[in-house]
Amino acid sequence: MNAARSDAQRTIAVIGECMVELQRQTGGLAYRFGGDTLNTAVYLARQLKQAPFEVAYVSALGTDSLSEEMIASWQAEGIVTRWVQRLADRLPGIYLIETDEAGERTFHYWRKDAAARYWLHGPDTQRVLVALARTDVVYLSGISLAILTPDDRNTLFDALTQCKARGGMIVFDNNYRARLWESQAVAAACYRRMLSLSSLALLTLDDEVALYGEADVETVIARTRALGVAEVVIKRGGSASVVATDALRLEVAPVPVTPVVDTTAAGDSFAAGYLAARLTGQGPGAAMQTAHKLAGAVIQHRGAIIPASAMP
Repeated sequence: MNAARSDAQRTIAVIGECMVELQRQTGGLAYRFGGDTLNTAVYLARQLKQAPFEVAYVSALGTDSLSEEMIASWQAEGIVTRWVQRLADRLPGIYLIETDEAGERTFHYWRKDAAARYWLHGPDTQRVLVALARTDVVYLSGISLAILTPDDRNTLFDALTQCKARGGMIVFDNNYRARLWESQAVAAACYRRMLSLSSLALLTLDDEVALYGEADVETVIARTRALGVAEVVIKRGGSASVVATDALRLEVAPVPVTPVVDTTAAGDSFAAGYLAARLTGQGPGAAMQTAHKLAGAVIQHRGAIIPASAMP
């Protein structure tokens, strides 16, 4: 799987929202930063340091001290921030994670007016949209779409259509969160439009069930490939993941790990592992193994972003 250009450094534009992540600790709360596509961007940047790719984040932040700290943390990970707009009247969103004894988590959000929802209203929006239309790889999730207004989604779809027409590769992770959408029907329509533009779909089966009410893997694959997606990956948590293309259908099971401390960002890191492997020439089967290995390391640590020293 190759991006559009092979003669120079290529850009992976990752679209979405980073939030302030709160976690309970003895004596109070600690904070760090996370969000589904930001987590993927970090893990992509770590894996592609020696490859001819740059990872750029597309979002908006405020001009407050937390936003300054947040963007500095992205830059420290090697993420390019030239497409992050700064909005003086907005702040980043916040979420609190609570985990049970099995490592499963519950989220509580404060994000209704977060800066990332307004990244298509900043002073540099047109410049960012032109850049997106010309980039090599675009990665976004269902949450990236859900936080936008209907008009803003259409604006983004127009840029993605141009990107695809120019030979860009578009990658979509379904990451469906019902409470962020106007309705299930609106979400399903947006997903169909998004998938019709995508070369690679990374689909969590539980999210497909939540959106469509189906649990059959073959139905999910058939529906997605009928929309024109060349490569479909189905994530099934601790069970074997599935990849399907014209030429193959593979199931690859993860190697069990212990202890499972926190499952936050398991799917995000899996997506990063798979995409990085495919962009650097690994076949689908090897990419699945890479993805499972990274996700297995992530769930043995608390929080969305594990220390760089813990990367497999």
